[in-house]
Amino acid sequence: MITVNPDGKIMVRRCLVTLRPFRLFVLGIGFFSLCFLMTSLGGQFSARRLGDSPFTIRTEVLGGPESRGVLRKMSDLLELMVKRMDTLARLENGSELHRAAGDQHFAVDRFPPGAGLMERIQAIAQNVSDIAVKVDQILRHSLLLHSKVSEGRQDQCEAPSDPKFPDCSGKVEWMRARWTSDPCYAFFGVDGTECSFLIYLSEVEWFCPPLPWRNQTAAQMAPKPLPKVQAVFRSNLSHLLELMGSGKESLIFMKKRTKRLTAQWALAAQRLARKLGSVWRDQKQILVHIGFLTEESGDVFSPRVLKGGPLGEMVQWADILATLYVLGHGLRITVSLKELQSNLGVPPGRGNCPLTMPLPFDLIYTDYHGLQQMKQHMGLSFKKYRCRIRVIDTFGTEPAYNHEEYATLHGYRTNWGYWNLNPKQFMTMFPHTPDNSFMGFVSEELNETEKQLIKGSKASNMAVVYGKEASIWKLQGKEKFLGVLNKYMEIHGTVYYESRRPPEVPAFVKNHGLLPQPEFQQLLRKAKLFIGFGFPYEGPAPLEAIANGCVFLQSRFSPPHSSLNHEFFRGKPTSREVFSQHPYAENFIGKPHVWTVDYNNSEEFEAAIKAIMRTQVDPYLPYEYTCEGMLERIHAYIQHQDFCAAPGPAPVGARAPPSPFVLAPNATHLEWAQNASFAPGAWPPAHSLRAWLATAGRACTDVCLDHGLICEPSFFPFLNSQDAFQKLQVPCDSTESEMNHLYPAFAQPGRECFLQKEPLLFSCAGSSTKYHRLCPCRDFRKGQVALCQDCL
Repeated sequence: MITVNPDGKIMVRRCLVTLRPFRLFVLGIGFFSLCFLMTSLGGQFSARRLGDSPFTIRTEVLGGPESRGVLRKMSDLLELMVKRMDTLARLENGSELHRAAGDQHFAVDRFPPGAGLMERIQAIAQNVSDIAVKVDQILRHSLLLHSKVSEGRQDQCEAPSDPKFPDCSGKVEWMRARWTSDPCYAFFGVDGTECSFLIYLSEVEWFCPPLPWRNQTAAQMAPKPLPKVQAVFRSNLSHLLELMGSGKESLIFMKKRTKRLTAQWALAAQRLARKLGSVWRDQKQILVHIGFLTEESGDVFSPRVLKGGPLGEMVQWADILATLYVLGHGLRITVSLKELQSNLGVPPGRGNCPLTMPLPFDLIYTDYHGLQQMKQHMGLSFKKYRCRIRVIDTFGTEPAYNHEEYATLHGYRTNWGYWNLNPKQFMTMFPHTPDNSFMGFVSEELNETEKQLIKGSKASNMAVVYGKEASIWKLQGKEKFLGVLNKYMEIHGTVYYESRRPPEVPAFVKNHGLLPQPEFQQLLRKAKLFIGFGFPYEGPAPLEAIANGCVFLQSRFSPPHSSLNHEFFRGKPTSREVFSQHPYAENFIGKPHVWTVDYNNSEEFEAAIKAIMRTQVDPYLPYEYTCEGMLERIHAYIQHQDFCAAPGPAPVGARAPPSPFVLAPNATHLEWAQNASFAPGAWPPAHSLRAWLATAGRACTDVCLDHGLICEPSFFPFLNSQDAFQKLQVPCDSTESEMNHLYPAFAQPGRECFLQKEPLLFSCAGSSTKYHRLCPCRDFRKGQVALCQDCL
């Protein structure tokens, strides 16, 4: 303990030592206050020039209260510091007094240095307060000086009444109440004044007319379009691998796949280049945002890549990136929300404002997760640019689920639909509905030498099970049909496990564990049979097996699986009924490569196994799943699909032009008249159209397939007229125009004809026993169902 001498000198010295750092700190605060004042006043008045607009002056002057507020806060802070220092000093003194109990020589007035320091702090605080008052007086005087300049513009900072902008006043009211709800408004210059609201709503958004006193030169000068550049095929994919990035297991998987297929992509590019000849191809600037790989969406796939999880989406995305790059387009790839915002030019804030610049991309490829992220962060720009978006959608989105109002009113609303896009903007893994565009993926193509080697090395009694996750093997009744299969074949599995064999896998199955893709391919090249348990639906593995010379055996579903009876499909934006595990393999490939049987019928199952063992098949890969087929298909989409130029709905009651059709010689359907114009700009070309009136209860998809054709939804507008019904000799006693995804159609009981009121609802899918649907069909290229004969 430190003792105190009678005159208290040690205590005074101790107090001075305690207060010295604090004194330096307070003096620093005072110096900072003076610097801040000089900077603030300089900033307030340095920009005041006669040539500045009244809005600029007004904004700067009104910035004064913020400076006054800061000065007041600093003054209050200094006063608070004085009080706290005084309290601390008392506590310190009180502590020492207790230690030197009974000492009558210790008193506060014995510490003139400390007391002087507090007086100086109080003086600084008072000076700051005085300065704030003077700043307030100066700024008020400045407002008076400029009141005459602003007076002439006050009436022009009121929401104008213009019938061309009916939402203007309402938007101004909204801004008045909510402009602080998102920092992006302040980013664009909104400061709470009427002028700033109107400038924002007329120049950043488009709800109000331009203000006549504003400089309109910058607003009217749209950026000049860049000169068109021809796309040139690429064969070296090293730069694409760099663009794809790293760090995620999913990206590593995709890069390995792309690298492995490099030679096939290069060869396919050469073939397609020869086929197209001198056809000009515009180079597009394309953003690819893989939303399901972002952290914000959970990125559930990356951790499962090495554990047998589903790889179909990553296979498809890897092939999409390769296709776009090989075709010669400019490519930007993002797998995080931050990268997406940076590339789009999203302003800081919560996503309520438009983009800060015109969208620099001609096309954006994303998925449902990315679509949601874009809507969240692009503000009104999402509505403006959504026609450029292409959504990679594994199972498809039917028009009834896509149209928000219709889906809400008629029970089609799900977690994934109601985006009001053109249904062709959704791009699927398989061509299960013509309402969407078929994107697809690729399987490795074998050369003739490899095919011959495979045919010579096939084991006639070897089967591989489709299923890398143990959960797939939990199928009830699997022991029964696997027991039958085990009598004839050696069964192999590739089920993931860490330490012990999964108990779901029967003991007689030889499990290899999860295999890398090249080793899995080698296993398929030895096997005779690739067998599915009914799940997963429509993956790439069956096509890979068929391409490697296997027969694919799958289960027939009775009743068919759909959102009505199966949890997997519940909530998905489709009413499609699935009659087998892989409908594409069943319908577009079929026997001898694909066998679909009832697994619950032991006799049928055993007969199929015996027949497959006797059957010799060559490796087979549909052209549309080769590298060249995918390049050809996506080339056609990029060059011909333009959803930004699509016409809006025709006015109700408007007379449609006569249809350019004639009744076919056999009087069963309509054909495009030879002397009719070719509907310039239509794609696919309209002259490939054939139209049938379906029997009640039949979907247009099935009707067209019955005639060896494909339903083409883009042809519906040509049929959506009373003239088309008359040409087909349909007795229409009345004709109505309504929103319904089954129209145009004919109702037999009342002899009523119905036309489609909403173009987004034209749909090949859907049926009702009440309606005979009017169905547009077209031809298609061999092995390329997405393209008509003249679509290239």
